[in-house]
Amino acid sequence: MKDGLVERFARLRAIGIKTIMCTGDNPLTAATIAKEAGVDGFVAECKPEDKIALIKKEQAEGKIVAMTGDGTNDAPALKTAHVGLSMGDGTSVAKEASDITIIDNSFSSIGRAVMWGRSLYRNLQRFLFFQLVVNVAALLLVLGGSVIGTEMPLTVTQILWVNIIMDTFAALALASLPPSHEVMKDKPRKASDFIINKSIGFGILFCGIVFFLVMFALLVYCERRGKGGVDVHELTMFFTTFVMIQFWNLFNAKALMSHHTAFRHFLKDKGMILVLVLVLVGQWIIVTFGGEMFRTTPLSLHEWLLIIGSTSVVLWAGELWRTFKRMIAKRR
Repeated sequence: MKDGLVERFARLRAIGIKTIMCTGDNPLTAATIAKEAGVDGFVAECKPEDKIALIKKEQAEGKIVAMTGDGTNDAPALKTAHVGLSMGDGTSVAKEASDITIIDNSFSSIGRAVMWGRSLYRNLQRFLFFQLVVNVAALLLVLGGSVIGTEMPLTVTQILWVNIIMDTFAALALASLPPSHEVMKDKPRKASDFIINKSIGFGILFCGIVFFLVMFALLVYCERRGKGGVDVHELTMFFTTFVMIQFWNLFNAKALMSHHTAFRHFLKDKGMILVLVLVLVGQWIIVTFGGEMFRTTPLSLHEWLLIIGSTSVVLWAGELWRTFKRMIAKRR
């Protein structure tokens, strides 16, 4: 028996993966191998049709089934399973019937594949969180502006820039986050579970509404401050404030469903750094040179520092919340 195989099966068990060995050997031999390997169960004197029956039984119970095999007679079962995993030294028939080929023939690769899959799923959740928060806040702002009868707080071109940040840049930043071993502590989810769970849904509504209230209060303040209503300079500050709130919230999206600080492994997140620079530089270019196209006027250095500093509260509030969660987790 290869060294470390028991530990590998134990790690798979710890993340909710049950391992069953299907073999054509007699029950005594199968029991000995299963005990030495540390698998959760075994099926002896198993024929190809028995493997298919076992897979269908597990699937009927709502479980996601992965099948590993390397022989031609494994092909039907590999096709039947949700995920067919053939070995690198297996037959061509098995490889064609499978979804994934494990080149190094190692079960540890299955654990790594699970980590990558769960990390990708979490990155999708982070992207949706960031995107929907922006959508909620922007939609409420447009409705709020019409209620108080002010000029449209965000123009079409400004919203287009926000959409570029929200879709293209956010996807680049969050999808490029490297896989984390932290996701292996998550409990297995059902295939029917919605990607936006209750905690994420609450976070979307809470952040979206809070951002809206802050921006709406700023809009009302600008409207009431002068006799002529809101001028272009004030709307430029309003627009920049809205973008910078999303800028800082991108850090919170990065740390979504995590107790760690948003600055953890920050220098390794090259895509995230690139996006943050693009947003900041792009906003400065639009504000400084956008003119009538973007309904903007240049802002002074003092105004930029004021906006960047005040909106950073979004990040620090998120850091405080994550610190609180770390303290609770340690006590438990």
